[in-house]
Amino acid sequence: MMERRGFLTALGAFAAIALERFDVVAAQASGASLDALVDDLVSGNRILSMESVLDGMGHISARHPGRAGRFLLARSVAPELVTRDDIMEFDFDGMPVDARGRTPYKERFIHSEIYRVRSDVNAIVHCHTPSLIPFADSNAPMRAMYHMAAFVAEGVPVFDIRAAAGMTDLLVSDAKLGRALAQALGSKHAALMRHHGAVVVATSIPNAVGRSIYLDLNARIQIQTMTLGGSGTFSYIDPAEARLRMADPSEYSRAWELWKRKLNR
Repeated sequence: MMERRGFLTALGAFAAIALERFDVVAAQASGASLDALVDDLVSGNRILSMESVLDGMGHISARHPGRAGRFLLARSVAPELVTRDDIMEFDFDGMPVDARGRTPYKERFIHSEIYRVRSDVNAIVHCHTPSLIPFADSNAPMRAMYHMAAFVAEGVPVFDIRAAAGMTDLLVSDAKLGRALAQALGSKHAALMRHHGAVVVATSIPNAVGRSIYLDLNARIQIQTMTLGGSGTFSYIDPAEARLRMADPSEYSRAWELWKRKLNR
């Protein structure tokens, strides 16, 4: 009986050590994952600026990889200037966890409210890309014109802030407006914002960046196509084609590596 008790005691001690070691390894892995995500978030800001999707305004965020109900977003700074030290952690109420004197973006509620209702979304871009404004401010629907922007074929709704809140400064600066935008977005991959810009969502930072860049190019191609005149009709991607195209979870990986390389030239 004593031998068995000693064996069980030793087994319990071994299990405790093993569990502690597992926790340390898991924490280290989570830390490594967070470090890589922050690096990608910094790169995403700078790439979108380099590609003229963002200028001095706009932002990109990422869902926190290890903490439920949290996301990462830079302080209020021009995207091209974002560094690791600018990245802040927020809860889903849009409140900074540790501000340390850093001023957050007024429109962080775009991100918090979309993350709250879209568990499939891990990265969000908010932009004011000029090519998108004509579609946001008219009744001309966006169409998927080529394969790199196939996601457009599933629809790009328009959010009109006046319908949600009447006369405003056009900024999504509180949770109520963030919820209204998230509702307008629904299950789509992008939504236009009347007199403002757009929001683009994806499962990862590279995909959110890729979709934002190719949404801009798609809009320009569509405008060019529409100016050709003729019968007034043109061809665009079918939703069934789009779903086959979007089956690749790393659709923009090659472009992502190119864009990151360009940043370091």
